Amino acid sequence: MNVPENLKYTKEHEWISVNGNIGTIGITDYAQGELGDVVFVDIDSGLSEIQKNQSFGTIEAVKTVSDMYGPCGGKVLEINSKLADSPEIINSDPFGDGWMVKIEISDMTELNDLLDAAAYKKLIGG
Repeated sequence: MNVPENLKYTKEHEWISVNGNIGTIGITDYAQGELGDVVFVDIDSGLSEIQKNQSFGTIEAVKTVSDMYGPCGGKVLEINSKLADSPEIINSDPFGDGWMVKIEISDMTELNDLLDAAAYKKLIGG
């Protein structure tokens, strides 16, 4: 199970990479493995803001549909357009090309509530 050390994690299996005040958000390797083959990602193209712990879209796999939750709040800068035509990227590269959204983080202190890699591994039994 791939759990990169440089990321922060939610208990709902999202990750965030922070570079300055820009956050890139996706779902973890564990989450994509539990979901199975991802067939559709639904993020409203008009989405302008994400709130901490609020759903910002859904991810649909063959067997289930799951909400994706904001690890922190912020202004949406970019939505990964590749996912519309190739949602399976999430299965093959969840920490790379399979990212969901990029945001300008509005409150950096919200990141303090997230899990580090060691705590996330413990959560998933790794």
